[in-house]
Amino acid sequence: MPKALPVIDVTAPICCAPVSAAPMGDDAALEVALRLKALADPVRIKLMSILLTTVDGAVCTCDLATGVELAESTVSHHLGQLRKAGMVTSERRGMNVYHSARSDALDALRVVLDPNCCK
Repeated sequence: MPKALPVIDVTAPICCAPVSAAPMGDDAALEVALRLKALADPVRIKLMSILLTTVDGAVCTCDLATGVELAESTVSHHLGQLRKAGMVTSERRGMNVYHSARSDALDALRVVLDPNCCK
């Protein structure tokens, strides 16, 4: 039977020292790994790309499903994984759910991976 990973809250942006600062401890490495795992899927990367480039700030699940050419239920599953990792926020508006990217979470992850990136 596979070993279960510990449950930690990854909804807040990551806040640990950059990986290049010193060898990471187990807890910090797990936090980074869980966030990267959430992004380690081509559909999720595409969803994040759509959410980060939208002009309106929030996109309906139905529009995201059309954008990635998948069923809404499949898109909802992927968005749930991104939401658990703190990368996306969701808001119900009537019958629809609208999603927005949390750019602060991505910025924090980028700094952890390479503090000199994008300067």
